[in-house]
Amino acid sequence: MFSWVLFTLFAAFTQAWRNAFQKQLSSTVDSFGVTLSRFIFAFPLSLLYLWWLYTVEPTTEITYFSSRFLIYVICAAIAQIFATLMMIKLFHQKNYAIGVGLAKSEAILAAILGVTFFGQYLSPFAWFGVLLGAFAIYLLSKGGVQNSKFSWNTFVIGILSGLFFAITLLLVREATLELNNLPVLHRAAWVLVSVIGLQSTILLTYLSLFKRATLIKMYERKGLVFIISLSGCLASLGWFTATSMQTAALVTTLGQVEMIFSLMISAFFFKEKLVRTDHWGLFWIIVAAIIVIWA
Repeated sequence: MFSWVLFTLFAAFTQAWRNAFQKQLSSTVDSFGVTLSRFIFAFPLSLLYLWWLYTVEPTTEITYFSSRFLIYVICAAIAQIFATLMMIKLFHQKNYAIGVGLAKSEAILAAILGVTFFGQYLSPFAWFGVLLGAFAIYLLSKGGVQNSKFSWNTFVIGILSGLFFAITLLLVREATLELNNLPVLHRAAWVLVSVIGLQSTILLTYLSLFKRATLIKMYERKGLVFIISLSGCLASLGWFTATSMQTAALVTTLGQVEMIFSLMISAFFFKEKLVRTDHWGLFWIIVAAIIVIWA
């Protein structure tokens, strides 16, 4: 019953580290290169995971990819690329932990879009948890290391990032539901391979044609790029699997515990400090996460 909780916590932990490594890479590589670093080695890793899954848990069911599945995968892949680009822009707007916090607006956006367009249902208690998480995001958007005033520029980029991340998980869930003849883990694995494979193809093609210098810079830091891909693949595996088990709104609200990991990384890895409103925002994120677990 609570398997989705474990997968979400795993995804949040690995994603916090992936974001930290991406921020480190963004000091020498442009946003498109940093975005590609999330996918380039993740594709063969996801194929390896799919092969391992069929080895340890064979299934005789034939995998059939409907036209709806392909549409969901294509749109999810593009949405996640844009979401990642916006996330990288956030790294240069405010400090690390706050940038990630603003992107976590995906929870309330996933709830609204899921109920409105995908026929999903949330109990009143679950809605309370989601809205509490949104309030926590508002607190985080007000604070800053050197600027305590509300920043519209940061807020808009954060909302866009959260919107595209929300769309990604909603479409991923719909894609997994199209493979309803397969076990849950196999569904998520096929979506993972399909989405990451398409993203790698799109970004590699674009950079090869228009930004070859970016590929050279990525090669010069291939060790860091591999770490980003590895952590990114593990994070996506966790998100996609959790979303195949539970609605995107509850997964993303619980996933806000990523901010706890981000805060620790921000303090010990980047030596950054947070103001009082940031601490309150993090506190209410934890409360919201506890609520949605029991919703």
